[in-house]
Amino acid sequence: MLRRRVIPCLDVANGRVVKGTRFVDLRDEGDPPELAERYAREGADEIVFLDITAAPEGRGTLLEIVERTARRAFIPLTVGGGVRSVDDMRDVLRAGADKVSLNTRAVEDPGLVRRCAARFGSQAVVVAIDARRAPASDGIPSGFEVVVKGGRQAVGLDAVAWATRAVELGAGELLVTSIDRDGTKSGFDTELLRAICGLVPVPVIASGGAAGPEDFVAAIRDGGADAVLAAGIFHRREWTIAAIKAAMAEAGLPVRPAVGVTVLP
Repeated sequence: MLRRRVIPCLDVANGRVVKGTRFVDLRDEGDPPELAERYAREGADEIVFLDITAAPEGRGTLLEIVERTARRAFIPLTVGGGVRSVDDMRDVLRAGADKVSLNTRAVEDPGLVRRCAARFGSQAVVVAIDARRAPASDGIPSGFEVVVKGGRQAVGLDAVAWATRAVELGAGELLVTSIDRDGTKSGFDTELLRAICGLVPVPVIASGGAAGPEDFVAAIRDGGADAVLAAGIFHRREWTIAAIKAAMAEAGLPVRPAVGVTVLP
């Protein structure tokens, strides 16, 4: 059985890690390379680095910070934000990323997913889907709609339909974030996760709403996710990666041990 992954997320704005609620009211949480090194040391399986202001500001990824982050953390690194072309993805991979996350631009130009997968392989292409519950009047079949540009703009696209389409285009992994739950500590949206995980043959990372170990367990056991991602609870040391993994293991979920660190929150 594949081991379930625990992934800290670095939301980066103006070169600093930030965290808010539903992508607003951001507060400074530290330096990306320093946090990445800490999480690698504490037993993280991977790190996700998201340049959350690149799309709204219409600019490319902060490559210099990606390079410094990659040099400090010797675990897989996924980088997203500001990738608009195959050449942009090449530059991010050259900066040290193992995988590249596509979000706003993939919605605007779905063929980008296919072109990137053809060039670099599906294993390097992650499609990030920021989703929120849609009003019944919007006519979204699944009840979940896609939002882009850092959660700022709804595009009238069914999140579940987009997930299946992204995989057909070549995405090797999906990062599914509940905008409704982001930063709220109300738990992952397992209904959203089930709707997507039940239809796609690629790994799904759950994001948005983690408060404690039981949420990580529920995302996998009830939502069907393959990996779980969180930010604030790790940045602020409310829970350690080791504590989360200990709870997952106790629940019967296979995880890679967080060797040499305390399991206390």
